[in-house]
Amino acid sequence: MFLQQLINGLSIGSIYGLASVGYALIYSILGFSNFAHGEMTMVGAFAALFAMTAANLPFPIALLVGALGSALTAVTMERFAYRPLRLKKAPSLYFFIAAMGVSITLMNTAIVALSATFRTFPPIFPIKTVSLGAISVGVIDLAVFGVAAVAVTILEFVLNYTKIGKAIRAAAYDSTTAALMGISMDKVCFTVFVMAGTLAGLSGIFRGLKYTIHANMGNIILKAWICAIIGGIGSVQGALLGALLVGVLETFIAGFISSALRDVIAFVLLIGMLVVRPSGLLGKATEEKA
Repeated sequence: MFLQQLINGLSIGSIYGLASVGYALIYSILGFSNFAHGEMTMVGAFAALFAMTAANLPFPIALLVGALGSALTAVTMERFAYRPLRLKKAPSLYFFIAAMGVSITLMNTAIVALSATFRTFPPIFPIKTVSLGAISVGVIDLAVFGVAAVAVTILEFVLNYTKIGKAIRAAAYDSTTAALMGISMDKVCFTVFVMAGTLAGLSGIFRGLKYTIHANMGNIILKAWICAIIGGIGSVQGALLGALLVGVLETFIAGFISSALRDVIAFVLLIGMLVVRPSGLLGKATEEKA
């Protein structure tokens, strides 16, 4: 029972992780909470759904269409909502307000255009489970693990071993100095939003496969936000660790105590982390600038 719940929790945590890692990436560069990031999961899920149901594309192609649609939306959002503020060196509060505006606009546009109806993907993975000793793992859970592991591995490789990855890390450390050293912030932001949008799209698609697709599914941003803070705001590895932790704890609470307390534990954990270790599990303590 314990191992079974652990597997289920890691599966949910992987979905949270795909969303929270992108959120952490954007925060590390622009220094604000991009609350429109949750809507990227909704865009990715709907794009993949319509690719399968309207265009009759196979799931692997629909997966790419969903991730590409989410990445394209994220880049468009950056160009028209955040880039003008970045060029004017606007304070973080302006970015936050713009993000809230983009989030509400995308969510309400989806409700008007697609209705608030809950939808599901056509059957893709077999319902049967894979037995690993005393525990059974669903095929969809294995798929989530696999995609999350591959996506995060590719992200780590890009950030650590490529020229643009090193530029992103330099900009995350000090964007002003990085720009003075010749690093193009436009190129850095474009790449970061492509990667964050792609990961968010994958998160939305697998969340839709596991549960349902609807216009309000961007509310996962609250969980991504909590996971990023618990892991250490701005830390990619910390965001993934926080997501897995939240996913496992939620599943344990729902399985052993009460499903009504499932969402409560995430906020309790957030408050506890802020009191005990405000910098998060893998974050670095910094002083607020005067």
